[in-house]
Amino acid sequence: MVRPSGQNSGRSRTGLNRKTKIITVVGARPHFIKLAALLKAVDSQKWDHIVVHSGQHYDDSLSNQFFKEFQLPEIEYNLGIGSQLPNLQMADCIRSFDRVLEKEQPEMVLVIGDTNTTAAAAIATKKRNIFLGHIEAGLREFDHSIPEEINKLITDAISDLYFVPTQTGLRNLAQEGITKGVFFTGDIGLDLLVDLDLSVENEKFRSAYSLPEIYVFMTCHRQANTDKAGNLRSILEAASELPYEVVFPLHPRTRKAIDQHQLQQCIGKNIRLIEPLGFFDTQKMIKGAKAVLTDSGGVIKESYFHAVPSIIIDRQTEWIEVLGEGWSVIAGPDKAKILNAFETFSLPVEHKMSLGDGTAARKIIYIIDQFLNAQRPENTSSSPSH
Repeated sequence: MVRPSGQNSGRSRTGLNRKTKIITVVGARPHFIKLAALLKAVDSQKWDHIVVHSGQHYDDSLSNQFFKEFQLPEIEYNLGIGSQLPNLQMADCIRSFDRVLEKEQPEMVLVIGDTNTTAAAAIATKKRNIFLGHIEAGLREFDHSIPEEINKLITDAISDLYFVPTQTGLRNLAQEGITKGVFFTGDIGLDLLVDLDLSVENEKFRSAYSLPEIYVFMTCHRQANTDKAGNLRSILEAASELPYEVVFPLHPRTRKAIDQHQLQQCIGKNIRLIEPLGFFDTQKMIKGAKAVLTDSGGVIKESYFHAVPSIIIDRQTEWIEVLGEGWSVIAGPDKAKILNAFETFSLPVEHKMSLGDGTAARKIIYIIDQFLNAQRPENTSSSPSH
């Protein structure tokens, strides 16, 4: 059900007759980070920009916390799809978002990443014959058993503009025959990190969390790891045998999985469970760590940005550049491989910043403006080149 959620917190809706009207759809923690970067680059005088929240992540630690932290404007529509089986979640999102499209009639919809929200909003958009832009396009894990992989393929099959974060993403799209409307922008998720100075509060932060001199930061929330008791057990047992304290903010899904699988006994004394962290505290935690254990694509990128090595407890990653430079190694949910990776890991000799220069949002805004101007009847110029 579509629930209007207040005014646009400073973004005037009086200019509904303006030509450029955009909807950005968000629904999960990674989206909110990228939305914050996007909003910093949006020229509100040129765009009537509407933000729609699907409600896929509704837990305060995964949603409201980030809106407060980034001082994001109030959401105009919350679809309230909540947590449910993927197909039902997507069906509800398509149905509810279609009502928003019917009312608002935007020129373009922007979707982000690879969640159920992303694919559902993309389908609803193209069924209305509205232009679709995909932020973080072209990434592949080449495994159809991964729910996010299906969402990526669906969204990229029907998009009009592809904002690609890596050179590998460009090659993936080209191999699928997608070359029109494709732009390398770098990763928008890193835009907020470029000018971020985390050194000033470092000692205060360490004291607040009673952090030892050396610690490991860990995140785990992927469905493949939380749904399978064996995978989650291996990860917890490996972390428990590390020679350092492991700081582990618990995602709600992971907390529930530990209880369901009765794995409390696998959590060693060196593992400190804490509540989910905000964006900036996560960056401080990563930057101060000796190493990171994670199955999160966002944390892999952030660790790379901060030049902190990461051991990936998933079986694959779309961030090939990070693997290529040696900042990450894939161990999967395998206790022996995790421990071996930790013992044998050596710091790489190069750090090329292959995921972008922190200007992705500005590039995206410019490309969209050029594209939409070219589509209008009064403008016969061609769309921007790659």
